[in-house]
Formats: sequence, C-alpha cells, structure tokens
Amino acid sequence: MTAMAVLDTRALNRATLARQLLLDRADVGVQDAVAHLCGLQAQEPQEPFVGLWSRLRAFDPMELSDLLVRRGVVRTHLMRRTVHLLTADDVLAWRARHGAMLRQRVLGVYRDELAGVDLDELAAAGRAVMADGRPRSMAELARAVADRWPEPGPRALGEMLVAALLPMVQLPPRGLWRTKAGVRNVLLASWVGREIDPPAPDGSDPVGAALVRRYLAAFGPAATADLRAWCGLAGLPAAVAAIRGELVAFRDERGRELLDLPDAPRPDPGTPAPVRFLPAFDNAVLGYHDRSRIIDDAHRGLSVAGARVVLVDGRVAATWSVEAGTVAVTPLHRFSRADRAAVAEQGRELAAFLSDGESRRVEVAASPS
Repeated sequence: MTAMAVLDTRALNRATLARQLLLDRADVGVQDAVAHLCGLQAQEPQEPFVGLWSRLRAFDPMELSDLLVRRGVVRTHLMRRTVHLLTADDVLAWRARHGAMLRQRVLGVYRDELAGVDLDELAAAGRAVMADGRPRSMAELARAVADRWPEPGPRALGEMLVAALLPMVQLPPRGLWRTKAGVRNVLLASWVGREIDPPAPDGSDPVGAALVRRYLAAFGPAATADLRAWCGLAGLPAAVAAIRGELVAFRDERGRELLDLPDAPRPDPGTPAPVRFLPAFDNAVLGYHDRSRIIDDAHRGLSVAGARVVLVDGRVAATWSVEAGTVAVTPLHRFSRADRAAVAEQGRELAAFLSDGESRRVEVAASPS
C-alpha cells in the first residue's frame, strides 16, 4: 500500500487561502463568491462586506445589498445554527438536510423549557401564524403561539420556531450596506417563491454528498472532523463513504487523514501570501475543527469571541477594529518592518473602503515584547 503524502501546516495554509479566495482576490461576481464559499457567517450584519472586500477584486458593496433585496442571497440560520448569508438556491437545497441538527441544537439550550412541547404541533402553529406573509420578529411570533404553550417562555418558543422548525429568512433592510435594522422574519418559501427541496425518497443522501464536495472545494484538504465542525451535521460519514472513490487522501503532520478533490488547488507552500483583513467569525478560521493551519492554538479563542483578525503570511497575526474612522491594528506578535508596512498599507485601503474614501487612517500598535 502506498503511503499517503503528508501535507504540513504551511501547505494546508496555502491551500486554505487559495480555496477561500484570500491568496489572490478573485474576479467573480458576488453571488458566485457567496456560492463558492458555501456562505459567509453573518450574525453581525455588516461583517460579510469586509469578508467579500478582502476576497474580490473591485468589490461593490451595493451589489451584495442588491442581491439581498432581489432575493438572490438570503440571511438564515443554517450551519451550526448560526446566521449565514447564503445563496437562495443553496438554502433551498440544503435546509431539509440541516433540520434535525437545528432542532437538536435549540433543544440543547432549551430542553427543560420545551419538555412536553410537541415540536410538530408547534411548527404547524407557527406556520399558520406566518401564512399571512407578514414579517415578524422572533418575539412577535412567540407571543402569537404563547397562549397554547405558556410554560416555555417566549425565548425558547421563538428560537425553536425561527432557528429550527420553520425555514425562515431575515428580511432587508437588515444586512444591507451601512444599514442598521432589527430582525424581521418571513418564511423562506414565501420570500423566494419556492419550498425547500425534500429529502431523497429512496433514503440516499445526495445533499450530504454535495455538501462534502462543496466544503472541500472551499476549505479542503480537510478531515471529516473539520467537515462536521463547519456544518454541524453528524451524519456525513456515510456521504463521505459514498463519494470516497472521487476523492484523494493525504495526512497532516499529526497523522490525521485529510480528504480533497483531486483537481482542487494546492499551491506550493512557498507561495507568498498577502496581508488580509478578516471580519468577525470568518469561516476561513471557524470552518475547521483543527484551526492550526491558520491560527495558533494560543489565539484560538479570538475566533469564537468575535475578534476581527489580520492575516500576515497567511496566519492570524493581529486583531483590528475601527475607531472614529481609523483602522486600529493590535499585533499579536512582533512584526518585521516589512510586515508592519504591508499591514499599514492594507489597513489604509480598508479604511478607504469603509469610509467611501474619506479616510485612509490606520494605526498599528507597537508589537508585544
């Protein structure tokens, strides 16, 4: 038996950057980019704009806003029960496959409150309320069914309905460029004019297989544990097994098996990587169980705490924020003079993007000793 080739951390890093459109900015449209990336995590509504600015050449934020208004992309709970910005086509294709996971994740938070509640009955009641097509907040929907289920409380009822039982979308103006707006929900089918795709009638899992292929195209090479960490689904080993003959296998330096699409880019580990500013909760960091390819274990907590990070030589090397129009960068380790100059230049470009060219101010703090 031929031994599997070993991909070291730097090789995995460059593959990740290439798949995530972070090695070279891509000349693709916004909708195609969102599809390629399998969506962008978006519980913070403005963060996807920075994520796409860092990935696309000549990105126009109004194109994303227009896609939201025209219903080509939507904001919804999906992977890991978090709010994602996805193409409407992907949500329609993937939502049924995520349904059981979404229920279990909400139950994991509200199991005691929802004990004794028939979730199918709750779903039917919620759907009846939403059938008039009127957008509602989570609290409004919960109050509309609370007379029938008074014990759980509105938070438990609302989250189960909005995040798990009913395929919903968050309507614009939430998520539009430079717009602050509360969450107003409507049924996905009424918004896009089509019901979600049903599960395969023969018990096969074509959606699971598609998710494996799409994940590897955007995140590979990766282990099955990474795939599960990204989507939150427990049942994908069977889908992996079904398409294993299409895939190639490697090992990482720890001996884990990594799967990949045979023709997907795996750049030379020596390929230079430009400075990139990433938004909070970017899936380039969060899309793995083992995130060591892009972030040091000592800084892993930053990725789940909502810190915005800067990649230097492909790895998380700083955090950033915006204060009074100035992009403020805080290094996590010592920068070389060249690194500091590159971070400052990219920070000026980001400041200009965020301010329509009115500011190019950036401050890079002293490196830690």
